Amino acid sequence: MLSVSWDTIRLFLHVLAATVWVGGQITLAALVPVLRRLGAEIPRTAARRFNLVAWPAFGVLIITGIWNIAAVHAQIHGSYQTTLVVKLIVVAISGVTAALHARARKPAWIANYGALTGLSALAALFLGVLLAGLSGTPGPPRNQHPSRSGSAGLPVPVGNVG
Repeated sequence: MLSVSWDTIRLFLHVLAATVWVGGQITLAALVPVLRRLGAEIPRTAARRFNLVAWPAFGVLIITGIWNIAAVHAQIHGSYQTTLVVKLIVVAISGVTAALHARARKPAWIANYGALTGLSALAALFLGVLLAGLSGTPGPPRNQHPSRSGSAGLPVPVGNVG
């Protein structure tokens, strides 16, 4: 069996929180039309209940995201850094639009902020996969051994192989 490290725990928590934040939004969006047929207040009640798990998950994403950056900060430069900055902006947009969505009262604003929240959450997820190297592209650029990878699928520098 593979060993469990703090990197494993950090990444597990980050992926779990992303599953709740992004997957929960997709699930709730799929349920809203059906819930509306049961009563006008039902979707609001479901959304408030979802917020009880979604916002803590978003908090875990922020904490583990900072932890992820700290774990590889010395290797962050070039196109990886640019992609990371774009992801951080998209994450901020997701959080801000989610907060605005939760406070909106007009149906058009509720729909618009909900759509922006969902799209930005999906974009952040996509960028996270790209940064983790799960798309076939390498993580932070550096001198790497071709057959080894470290935490988050990031290449292991030649000096750290072993």
